[in-house]
Amino acid sequence: MSFISRHSAFAAGIAGACVLALALATAAAAQDKPTLRLSSVVSENDIRAEAFAEIAAAVADTFDLQVFNGATLVSQGAELTSMQRGNLEMGLVAPQTLAEQVPEWSIVTSAYLFDDADHLKAVFESDVGGELLAKAEEIGIHVLAPVYFGTRQVNLAPDKEVMKPEDLNGITLRMPGGDAWQFLGEAIGANPTPLAYAEVYTALQTGAIDGQDNPLPNDYNMKFYEVTSQIVLTGHLVGFDLLAISKKVWDGLSAEQQETLQTAVDAAIAKSTERHLAREKELVAFFEKEGLKVYEPDREAFRKYAQQKYLESEFAKSWPEGMIDKINALAN
Repeated sequence: MSFISRHSAFAAGIAGACVLALALATAAAAQDKPTLRLSSVVSENDIRAEAFAEIAAAVADTFDLQVFNGATLVSQGAELTSMQRGNLEMGLVAPQTLAEQVPEWSIVTSAYLFDDADHLKAVFESDVGGELLAKAEEIGIHVLAPVYFGTRQVNLAPDKEVMKPEDLNGITLRMPGGDAWQFLGEAIGANPTPLAYAEVYTALQTGAIDGQDNPLPNDYNMKFYEVTSQIVLTGHLVGFDLLAISKKVWDGLSAEQQETLQTAVDAAIAKSTERHLAREKELVAFFEKEGLKVYEPDREAFRKYAQQKYLESEFAKSWPEGMIDKINALAN
């Protein structure tokens, strides 16, 4: 073999070794990145879905964050138990679902508790919020952020004017499953019935239900305006879910990894909240243009009716003493 041939062979061997080393290093780096699967019920065109994608992109150097929207990985309502069983790393959990295991959490599912998104944020950044978050930790869940998605309004198919809770008497209103959700429907005067989110459009279209309650962005995303006649701006619940991670998974991360994930979540959720607020303002005009009647009822009548219902309920017995007053004190 000539000098040139030997040199070429040697060079090729070096190059091959370098490629192999690089491949092994890349594989090792990929193995070092924890895989986090995030399950949510939101549709792909939801503002929250965009926020989750932004989080995944922001932490890409540290985590392999895989987002599954539309309940394609875990069914709606099963996110909490899936994390507890070790079958899921992250999930978007409704506070109503959490309240089924931690009764104290039912306080934040009650009607007319929060004034707006700012009030919601202030509460979760306060000692009151810390107390509630600690309760979540006890059942194996670490909450990364409350995720505001709009204020819930009543959306009806029948053309019946609703000005006070009594006007909803006999109205079959779809609510998510679970005692807290069903009671919320009762607390605003309606006849609640549980139904999966994906089935609501068809149920409205066929008349199986009279209406549903959701924030305006959800009504738009799911096209409920196509099969309803009006939106009653009851503003009965500041809607939010909890972006959570298994406490076992969270505790297994380094301080640097925790900070990376939390920073990305804080930035994306803050942006998401602002986008939701802006979108809510825009959608009133959109729905009116689509032919829906959009109006505000006697909210004070709804507020008094709902609050009385809650204070007389079993839910209120689990609320920590003085917490209502502390939450009210944090309002703007």
